[in-house]
Amino acid sequence: MATTVGQRLAALRAEHDLTLAALSEMTGISKSTLSRLETDQRKPTLELLLPLSRTYQVSLDDLVGAPEVGDPRVVMKPRQLDHGRVGIPLTRSIGPLQAWKMIIKDPVLHEPRVHEGYEWFYVLSGRIKLRLGDKEVVLRAGEVAEFDCRQPHALSSADGNPAEIISLFGKQGERIHTRAAPPKGS
Repeated sequence: MATTVGQRLAALRAEHDLTLAALSEMTGISKSTLSRLETDQRKPTLELLLPLSRTYQVSLDDLVGAPEVGDPRVVMKPRQLDHGRVGIPLTRSIGPLQAWKMIIKDPVLHEPRVHEGYEWFYVLSGRIKLRLGDKEVVLRAGEVAEFDCRQPHALSSADGNPAEIISLFGKQGERIHTRAAPPKGS
């Protein structure tokens, strides 16, 4: 299988049984430029690839060997988590940043946890009670919280009704967003 653009162009010309002179006449590209393209001595530009794409009746992606794009949807199965929570992973694999949609029904604030990492969550619907250290706060739809997971923390439904959040969890010390400018007076 041809791996470079030049190799693909040379293979296509051979498949179509064309000489450099015939291809030059069909595309308006000089024989020397075509030869340098096929030997990877000339950088392929859009201006050069478009007429070749039309002549060979192949897509630009086929000419440059663009990787095939599969189904972009991430379809993950919900998982039962502790304390009646349901988690739906929104990222395909565990990496430096994980995204989850979580449904929290339990109104009981269980024993706070401590672990490495940094968490950010956005309340989609319902009300969430967050215990962070010795403080408790209730967040409503549209509100956001972020915290260092080395602080004791726990989440629950604030009123016993299901609440949904989007949660982003990253390695220790990685903040989910950055601020463009420090607050005034800093």
